Amino acid sequence: MGTKSQRKGRAAELELSRILQGHGYPVEAGRARSYGEVPDLSGLPDIHIECKRAEALRLSEWMAQAERDAQRFGDGVPAVFFRRSREPWRVVMGLGDWMGLYRSYRPLEHSDHEG
Repeated sequence: MGTKSQRKGRAAELELSRILQGHGYPVEAGRARSYGEVPDLSGLPDIHIECKRAEALRLSEWMAQAERDAQRFGDGVPAVFFRRSREPWRVVMGLGDWMGLYRSYRPLEHSDHEG
């Protein structure tokens, strides 16, 4: 991995960690220059974060990496957080993992809700 790419990746990790911290999560970016020795980000309960900042999307490759690393670190279900330039952050995860998270969500009951 080239130095420019490493800087871009580190900047993405710091950017995403600040966003998640702003939402109240105690997320911390991994050590600079750890290159896979520690997760990209930690502190989001039960989620292994693989952070990517790239123009060319390689979602299958990134998910495979997230799945391997989630198993290795044992820190939660694998999820790829990514963004392209001038686009918002997005999250990709396996449908089974997403369903598990969604099942734990309990929407508020509204008496005026129809159909």
